[in-house]
Amino acid sequence: MKDRLNFAVIGCGRISGKHMEGIAKNRDRAVLKAVCDIIPEKMDGAIDKYNRFMGEYIKVSKYRDYEKLLLDPDIDIVTVATESGYHARIAIDALEAGKHVVVEKPMALSIKDADAMIDAADRNGRKLCVSFQNRYNKAVKKTREAYEAGRFGRMLHGVASIRWNRGDEYYSQAAWRGTWALDGGALMNQCTHNIDLLQWFFGPVDTVYAQTDTFLRPIEGEDTGAVIIRFKSGAIGIIEGSVCVYPHNLEETLNLFGEKGTVCLGGMSLNHVETWKFGDGIDTEEYIIKNYGENPENVYGFGHAPLFANMIDGVLEGKALHIDGREGKKALEIILAAYKSSMTGEPVKLPLKDFATTDMK
Repeated sequence: MKDRLNFAVIGCGRISGKHMEGIAKNRDRAVLKAVCDIIPEKMDGAIDKYNRFMGEYIKVSKYRDYEKLLLDPDIDIVTVATESGYHARIAIDALEAGKHVVVEKPMALSIKDADAMIDAADRNGRKLCVSFQNRYNKAVKKTREAYEAGRFGRMLHGVASIRWNRGDEYYSQAAWRGTWALDGGALMNQCTHNIDLLQWFFGPVDTVYAQTDTFLRPIEGEDTGAVIIRFKSGAIGIIEGSVCVYPHNLEETLNLFGEKGTVCLGGMSLNHVETWKFGDGIDTEEYIIKNYGENPENVYGFGHAPLFANMIDGVLEGKALHIDGREGKKALEIILAAYKSSMTGEPVKLPLKDFATTDMK
């Protein structure tokens, strides 16, 4: 049995650096063998980042055609970090080629494609992991411990707020951003991590109602959205997402309110505990705030390394993935239901049989 897995990264854009870091930080059990992008300079930049993380020169193969990369029998795990609209096709092709797959968020832009990815993983006996790395934030993990210990009591309501700014120049840098075919709007792109966490704490969704609009940005998708969720438990969820906050990012917060506890997480990407109130007296707010905060240099945080470690555990040791395809689909389904609701003006019941961002056209 192998004790070191060979990784390939498809898509060498903005997020690929975190994949390079994730592989490098698991160097005892992982090595980067190949990268793929249609722009050679991006591949060179990604490899340079990986070698800087490693502190040594490691030869990495380069491909402009991902289908040729998939023919390499030595590649064990493929990470997909392309534009969102290409995630499903590339992931399915990789799974059919016998590779395990880590796919960036969102895993797909339609229910049909997400289901096809899950089916491909099942049929081929491969692992499919969705990159919701914020679940590994220290503050989030500590909150999850409290939740699983029953310290909140009955969960009543939660609020996910993403008050960010993405100016016109952000969208002009890449023509795919904000399009229905390859991206979606603020809810799908900027808000998906927080939506994943909201549903993680409140469980299965019954109904979604949403209003969205495109107030300022030159995009097809929404730049602002408001969503109300009724969970099957009876709890209520509220999502507020915007990329129009003046003049720059203000905050990302997740507020959880239970019968016997209140936790508010904030910071650049939910890296800090701002409020920690429980009636059981197990710990103090001062202690939690002091010991469970992180200061990442960007919104991507530090979660890719432990997420990749879990994937490696899954492949080498057969352990269950924390965020497999079925788990990764949950946030996608909420967002697509919100889009459908905003289009029809009606609440949408889950499960959502099929809907795609392109249906918004």
